[in-house]
Amino acid sequence: MSSYRQILYHLVFRTKYSYKTLNPIYAKELFAYVSGYVKNKNCVLYRINGVENHLHILCDLHPSIALADFIRDLKTSTSIWLKQSGKFPDFQGWAEGYAALTYGWRDKERIVSYIKNQQEHHKNLSFEDELKKLLLENGVSINENFFP
Repeated sequence: MSSYRQILYHLVFRTKYSYKTLNPIYAKELFAYVSGYVKNKNCVLYRINGVENHLHILCDLHPSIALADFIRDLKTSTSIWLKQSGKFPDFQGWAEGYAALTYGWRDKERIVSYIKNQQEHHKNLSFEDELKKLLLENGVSINENFFP
């Protein structure tokens, strides 16, 4: 018998201290790097976007990959790339932790649209307020120690 699964992960993680170190001029290069990373892990990327202090990714992980391993390796790999590229000189690393929210296939276009519109969201909403809202909407208990 075959196994079937479909799990969409909305991943969110921020820069160290939420510093605005992701230069939007070079964001597309960062997104392309992440896209390549995801594909190399035999995962599917549906959308990536972000602003100066955090990223949002909607993807489906290959069943052989554990979420925590995927995030750890992605953050390590992108951190090295960001520092070596010379285009993000103020980048100090990623903050500890992440948010990983799961959605069904029916939610895909709504989440893609949400991620696509990050620049618009953040004209009036801080990263901290956005993340708290997402966590509450998904029934996740908030650890206030995560928020400076």
